[in-house]
Amino acid sequence: MRAMLRHLRGRLPWRDSYGIGLLLLLLGLLAATLGFIALWDEVAERETQHFDEWALRALREPGHPEDALGPEWLSEAARDVTALGSMSVLVLVVCAVAGFLALVRRWGTLALVVGSTVGGVLVNVVLKRMLDRPRPTVVPRLTWVATESFPSGHAMLSATVYLTMAALLAQLTGRRWLKAYLLGVALVATLLVGLTRVYLGVHYPTDVLGGWLAGVAWALLSALVVRVARRHSHRLEEEAEGRTTPP
Repeated sequence: MRAMLRHLRGRLPWRDSYGIGLLLLLLGLLAATLGFIALWDEVAERETQHFDEWALRALREPGHPEDALGPEWLSEAARDVTALGSMSVLVLVVCAVAGFLALVRRWGTLALVVGSTVGGVLVNVVLKRMLDRPRPTVVPRLTWVATESFPSGHAMLSATVYLTMAALLAQLTGRRWLKAYLLGVALVATLLVGLTRVYLGVHYPTDVLGGWLAGVAWALLSALVVRVARRHSHRLEEEAEGRTTPP
């Protein structure tokens, strides 16, 4: 019996690196999705409204809600950093990466990158329309906004794009510390974009948290699709290993 159990354990799909990676992606996707659903329910029931409004007021000068805490240059720096999550900047980043992938003829990877980004934009629009949460009005906004508040598009799309780009660049190196560095840069950029949205008064903290959760979930779903597709596509596997012939 013990010999049979050892034999079966050795044949389980999650015993190899592919299966382990697949399992981790699934667990991460499940955690992010459940976290987002729980937060959505709290926001829809206005259970977080008191905290959200308190947090925005706490970031303004007492008696002068039009002035953010800190020196004047900090507000300007926040506007610069928050632009990293704007649609215009993200489109430029994706187009630059897509151009590079086209030049080296990695068409499969190009399709996955563009599909992931466009899909993330559409999902964000749908989620915003479903809850239709108004933008904060408890403090003056320090930058212009137009769409609904939850989830934060800047937070969600920066997570989607920058994490996807980090995963893409990580394929170019086999060193774990370099992979960790790329992931760290993507996470820091996503974190800063989200924090500046709250600092500028255009999003509640829960809007940003919802954007992060949705963005991470979408990035993990994209990674899951890529992993399965490469398992069954010789062409994509060659691209991932850099074995395609450049022009």
